[in-house]
Amino acid sequence: MSLESRVIELETRQAFQDDTIQALNDELAGQSRVIERLQLQMAELLKRYEEMVGQYEAGEDEPPPPHY
Repeated sequence: MSLESRVIELETRQAFQDDTIQALNDELAGQSRVIERLQLQMAELLKRYEEMVGQYEAGEDEPPPPHY
């Protein structure tokens, strides 16, 4: 294998690796956005859950209705 063909082979591999790295980087960035969105949704759901639990616990302090 000549030196020129080896250099061409290495340049070709590097070009494919650069494309693969860019594709992986784009996918990772997309996944990071999805994770961030899911974390925000989870925080909102936890907030709603705590509000509902607070309302339920506050309702237990009320006396039973008169027909009991």
